[in-house]
Amino acid sequence: MMGGGSTDDDWELTSPSIAVRTLVLFGRTGNGKSAIGNTILGRKAFKSMARSSGLFDLSVGSEFVGEEIVKCIDLAKDGIHAVLVVFSVRTRFSQEEEAGLHSLETLFGSKIFDYMIVVFTGGDELEDNDETLEDYLGRECPEPLKEILALCNNRRVLFDNKTKDELKKVEQLQQLLSLVNMVTSQTGGQPYTDDLFAELKKGARKLHDQREVVTSLKGYSEREILELKEQINASYEDQLKRITEMVEAKLKETNTRLEQQLAAEQAARLEAQEIFQLAQKKSNDEIRILIQNLEKAEKETEELRKQAESRRFTHMLREKLEKARKGIEELRRQAESILRGKLEKVQEGTEELRRQAESRCVIL
Repeated sequence: MMGGGSTDDDWELTSPSIAVRTLVLFGRTGNGKSAIGNTILGRKAFKSMARSSGLFDLSVGSEFVGEEIVKCIDLAKDGIHAVLVVFSVRTRFSQEEEAGLHSLETLFGSKIFDYMIVVFTGGDELEDNDETLEDYLGRECPEPLKEILALCNNRRVLFDNKTKDELKKVEQLQQLLSLVNMVTSQTGGQPYTDDLFAELKKGARKLHDQREVVTSLKGYSEREILELKEQINASYEDQLKRITEMVEAKLKETNTRLEQQLAAEQAARLEAQEIFQLAQKKSNDEIRILIQNLEKAEKETEELRKQAESRRFTHMLREKLEKARKGIEELRRQAESILRGKLEKVQEGTEELRRQAESRCVIL
């Protein structure tokens, strides 16, 4: 189990209905690997430990991780029947987990996905929120996790490691064992092995044979036999060291590639951000110019409106003046007509008076 609890025993899954199966639990510390291992075995074989180092911890060196992986392979020299990748619904899928899965593929090849089952822990939290695993994956599932689920043909199961319900414990274990059986059926019952497994198995068999030979030696003192055993053990340790160095080299290569990829992604993000900022600045400048042009247009429109109003006022004034002039002219004509009539009457009266005066003068 990578980055989780520990036990001194090699553990294998046994069941009356199936042959002995070797399972490897793979996941970040705190995701619940130890609890799942204990559930599978039906006993507390693993102790949950507050240890943060492991394959998913990018802060540890590749030497430590290499040693852990070689220990795992050494315990499962005959091959792995299923790999249980453990995630927790309590925490978000992390960059470390994605890098760890890349390392797993680098070390064991894409064939390892044929043996992979994804186990989600924290079922109690989903139940408390009245959610299913499908709800969670639809709401929270990041793209790398979707890819993992697709690569392992969506083999997944939800575990509640805190439940006290014995029926639920049995049901979720049966679901997991059913997926293990599915993997076994699809892989023809052949456990996953590669060159590392073969070399370790060969070395272990050689170690066992050499120990048997040394034990059966006659004529050697206990000290000489002990020295031979120490030499044999040292030879096996050298083999483990050499394989560990091979694993470390692969891990370093993977880490370097991931670092380069992250650097490239970061550079791309920075470039995209710079382009966005330039585009935003250009857009802001264009908006500012547009606002200025709009304000200018509004001012010009207001000025034109004032001018138009002024022209309208002048026109109205002219119309009123013309109307007043026409009214005055009419009044003048009327006055002239009246005066003319009165003048004519006065003239007529004067003429009458003149005639009367002339008449009186004749009579006298």
